[in-house]
Order: sequence, then C-alpha cells, then structure tokens
Amino acid sequence: FSMFLAKSIVCLALLAVASAQFNTNYAGGRSGMVHLFEWKWDDIASECENFLGPNGFAGVQVSPVNENAVKDSRPWWERYQPISYKLVTRSGNEAQFSSMVRRCNNVGVRTYVDVIFNHMAADGGTYGTGGSSANPSSKSYPGVPFSSLDFNPTCSITNYNDANQVRNCELVGLRDLNQGSSYVQEKVAEFLNHLIDLGVAGFRVDAAKHMWPSDLGSIYNRLKNLNTDHGFSSGSKAYIVQEVIDMGGEAISKSEYTGIGAITEFRHSDSIGKAFRGKDQLRWLTNWGTAWGFAASDRSLVFVDNHDNQRGHGAGGADVLTYKVPKQYKMASAFMMAHSFGTPRIMSSFSFTNTDAGPPTTNGQDIASPSFNSDGSCNGGWVCEHRWRQIANMVAFRNAVGSDSVQNWWDNGSNQISFSRGNKGFVAFNNDNYDLNQSLQTGLPSGTYCDVISGKKNGSSCTGKSISVGSDGRATIYLGNNEDDGVVAIHVNAKL
Repeated sequence: FSMFLAKSIVCLALLAVASAQFNTNYAGGRSGMVHLFEWKWDDIASECENFLGPNGFAGVQVSPVNENAVKDSRPWWERYQPISYKLVTRSGNEAQFSSMVRRCNNVGVRTYVDVIFNHMAADGGTYGTGGSSANPSSKSYPGVPFSSLDFNPTCSITNYNDANQVRNCELVGLRDLNQGSSYVQEKVAEFLNHLIDLGVAGFRVDAAKHMWPSDLGSIYNRLKNLNTDHGFSSGSKAYIVQEVIDMGGEAISKSEYTGIGAITEFRHSDSIGKAFRGKDQLRWLTNWGTAWGFAASDRSLVFVDNHDNQRGHGAGGADVLTYKVPKQYKMASAFMMAHSFGTPRIMSSFSFTNTDAGPPTTNGQDIASPSFNSDGSCNGGWVCEHRWRQIANMVAFRNAVGSDSVQNWWDNGSNQISFSRGNKGFVAFNNDNYDLNQSLQTGLPSGTYCDVISGKKNGSSCTGKSISVGSDGRATIYLGNNEDDGVVAIHVNAKL
C-alpha cells in the first residue's frame, strides 16, 4: 500500500508540474500569437511596440535563435540545422534578442522561441552563423560541444509505422541527438534556461514526434520557472507546444505528448482548409473541436497554415490555405479567431514562389527589414498577413469576447453560417456562390456596430459597413458572394 501511495504522490507531483506548461502565460486581456517568420530581432521589437502591442496581440513566435549552418543561397531551412546554442543568427545576436524580448514584454507581447534539439546539422553544414565550425560527418559540433558519443547510430527514417525508427534514426540526414543521455539533456536544458533568463514565455519544440516523450519530459523537468523580472507571476512555467504531426494512421500519436505539453494541431489546418476551399460544407463546422479529432482545446495550438505546410511540407497538402488565396484565407482566419477552440497562431510570411527560398535580403545574405505602405500593409517581399485589416481586427474581436461560449449557431444547410460568442461578438460567413441576405440572431445588445472586417470604428462612425442590431438581438445581414470579403464581424468594443 505504501508503495502505491508513494507512486501516486509522485504522479500527482508530475501532474502539477505538467499542468503549468499548457498555460500560454499571456498578459491579461490579450490573445493571438503571430509567427514573424524569419524577421530580425530589432524589427520584431519595433513591431511589438508599433503594432502588436497596440492591437492587442498576445505573443510572437520567432524563428530559431541559435547558431545554424550557413547553406548556399541561404534557404529558410538552414535555420533548422543547428551548429551550436550560441544566440547568433541572421536575425541578430544575443544582445539584440535580449533587447527584443524585453521591449516586447514591456508592451504585453510574449516571446515563444522555435527550438531545435532533435538533431544537429547534416553533412555539408561545416560552419555556422556565429563563426563556429562543425564536422557533421564525424558528428563533431565543438560549439556546444557535442561528439559522436551524444548521438544515436546513423540510420534513416523510411517507415513511419516504426516508432523506434522515427525517433532513433535521422530525419533527412540530420544528425540525431540521443535525448536519453543526461549530458544531452543538460546541454539542451542549459540552452532553454538561458532563454528563460532572457524573458521568453515558452517554446515551440521542433520535431517533437522524432523524440521519445519520456526524454522530453526529463528535459522539461529541468527547466526553471519563468523570469518574474519580465512580468511573469511567481512559479510560472514555460508554455510548451510540440511539433507532432499526427494525421492518423502512423505508429506515433499526439496523445503520447499531450500529457507534457500542447501540440501543433495540424488536423485543424487541414480541416479548415478543406472547409473554406469548399470541399466540406461550412455547416459541418457546428461541432468544431475535439469531435473533429483535434486534441483538447488547451493542448491544441491551431493555425490556418504554418511555415512548413504553406510550402507543401508537413501535413495538409494542397488543401492548406495560404496568403496566395486571400479571400478564403481571411475567412478561415476570421473563423479561427472568432471560435473558442484552441490557442490560435497567425502566420506572417515572406512571399515566395521557390519553396526553398529564404527571406528578402539586401545583398543575398543579410535579411531585409520590412517596409510599410501608408495603409499599414507591408512591402519589400514581406506579406505580413497579421497586418491585414481582416486578420488584425479579429484579434480585438477575440479579446472582446473573452471566454464566452459559441452560441446562436445558424446555417443555411450549405456554406452560409453565423454564430455569436455569448453576448459580446457575432460573425457571419458566406462561402456559397449566391448572396447571403438573412435576419439573424446576433446575441448582442441593441445598437449600431461597426463591421471590423470591412473597416473599423472611428469616433462616432464606421469606416466600413455598419450593422444595426434590434432590441430582439436580430440584425439583417447581407453578404454578397462577389464582395471582397466573405465574412462580417461585430463585437461590443466596436459599437457606436
């Protein structure tokens, strides 16, 4: 009995540790994370101060911060080939990163770092962005230092129905670290704890599916609490979201990982793409959530697309929506931000045709800063979906509705739907090839509201459409199928 009791106390202690790493550590009243893919640290700091903070965004996911292999023509994926854990990349050095985290935290925007410790650089990655050299063919990375003793034996992954192979062999030739080694765990935890000291709020763990959950748990248990000097409450733990692509039919399931952190819910991306591309009717979204095979809401980081699958890597294939299909992309993004399910992350891309191409540069090497048009959109090769009015304004919608539930669902039996979030917000969508013209229950108090998709509230008027809600909570909603946007959204903070 005493042995059983001792074990259950240990289990409870582990549960207490684990439950903390599902908390995003967002500042109160904020929501919405944006992935500023391949941005420089100084530019992210300015974006936090000038746009993300003022517009209610809660967090920013940044590209890998550690030294990576320098590859010919500087593809985006070189940053997923670690050379060391020194904080020197094309995005900037440690001083610039540290300053960025501080400046973003000061305006209520948390930082989440994309961290890579499944592997080190593949053959050919002999020198890094911080000046370190390496010899991947002999598994020598003196910048850490790692030697051949710290890696699994060389073998390649050919069969995703073999969990041992997926976790102990090399992903596309990337040298596979042995996370079961206490020395490897120590070096990884040292790297992550250094970032925690600098004020980050959490991590996206790259290639988590390729590591054993028990090894990951050992690494997470070595992490210190978040830095209270950056505004985190005492005892806060890093938010951990693990890249686990689980579309079903493989040996490894996301449920093996949801006990130790959140996961990247690729099924959300796949399903939302199919719906707004018209392959599934919008009416089926009435039970959006775990009924669709998603992980629990607090374990699911959700997104329309990410840096991999917008390029056809990872999961989702041709059904994934990207900035290249702007009307449907904005509709899907609005649905994600309006719905209560999951922790949403907005993609912010650079434009590309070649799927290997890196970010815009000034000279073929140095990353170029985004420049901004008079309407706030970006140019110079940066897409900045997060600055699109239809997407940015939905962050304020999400903040206005808080935790209120999805109510007042309506659909036309096809591709026109609407719902409210309690009595604080209302959205309607038209993905049919005919107009939506309907009296709908908004759940909102009577009055005139500004549609935040076509414009915004400006003093005592709306720059876009205005929608009049009667004393019975109903409004006549018109969405022509040829309009620029297939969605309208109103909320209590956009009321005249």
